[in-house]
Formats: sequence, structure tokens, C-alpha cells
Amino acid sequence: MKNRNFQYLNSIADISEDVFDLLKHISELKFMTEGTQLVKFNEVPTKVYMLVSGLVRCYLTTEEGREYNKSFYLPLSFVASLTALMNKKPSKFVFECLSDCELFEIDYCRLMELCKQSSQVNRLYTKVLEMLYTKYERRLVELISLNATDRYLALRAQIPELDIIIPQYHIASYLGITAVQLSRIRKKMDGH
Repeated sequence: MKNRNFQYLNSIADISEDVFDLLKHISELKFMTEGTQLVKFNEVPTKVYMLVSGLVRCYLTTEEGREYNKSFYLPLSFVASLTALMNKKPSKFVFECLSDCELFEIDYCRLMELCKQSSQVNRLYTKVLEMLYTKYERRLVELISLNATDRYLALRAQIPELDIIIPQYHIASYLGITAVQLSRIRKKMDGH
């Protein structure tokens, strides 16, 4: 486990074994069951998560009660309500485990302290932010420039086992279409 996590962090930014140990000291390995909300709506979050196994979704709910999926997280990735964390404000999003998950829970304040003390941790944090921003920007471009079929194909390219691990209504919500429209897209693709 350690080697995989160390290698993952090193693939983002070079960190030493000592820095990895510092990060381990502010992290706690947690096992969360399907349906657990890592961040609840209107909660002021204090944690960042590194997803080791399982699947997490981020969504928001309208006043009418409709859910819109913003993103899906697969291992290994970082999960956090960043704007709420940075501003110490209530989260507009809910982060929910779509399956049983294994994650490292990291105290955000302690992480920020480590960023001040260690240039390696600071560089790692910056690189993670860049990755998250890039993902967010790609999502925005897809929503604006691609039709529903192409958005579906782009999501399948990112998550090859998409149709097996994520329920159809969650996929449809992410794509901004109905489950019926998604069903039609799939049928049309299977017909070719």
C-alpha cells in the first residue's frame, strides 16, 4: 500500500520518504460504506481525501430537489470541496461514496501548515490544484462544446467501465440529460 501511494504522490511532484512520512502523520486511513457523505451540503469542511479504492460522486441539489452530478472520482485521486475549504464556508456540493471506499482523510489546516514548512509539500499541493483545475476546465469545455453523445463518449474514455460501476441515472445527470435520452444514445451506439 505504501509503495503505491508514495509512487502516486511522486508521479504528481517529487517528494522524499521523509515528506511522505509527514503527510502520513496528518492522514488517517478510513473505510466508508456506500452512501456515506464525506462532505454534506452546507457543512463547512475541514478534510481533504485521497481515494484509494471505491467511487465517489460530487453533486449539488436544486431547491426543487433535483440532483446534478458535477464529477466522479476514481482511485487514486483527491476529493475535496476546495472552495468551501479555502474560504471556510459551507459547501454547496455533497461528496458521496457510490460504493464502499477506502480513503486517506487529511486534515486541511495541518496540510496548510505543512505547506508553509515544506517546499515539497507546497509543490505537491500546487500540482494537485493544477490537476483539479485542469479537470474542471475540461468538464466546462465538454459541457459547452460537445453534444450529449460526445459528452458520453468522453466520459467513457475517462472511465472505461463507466456503464458497469455507475448507475445510469447518475451518468445521465452528469451529462445533463435524462435517463431516457442516455438509453437512446446507448441504443444508437449499439446499433452501429
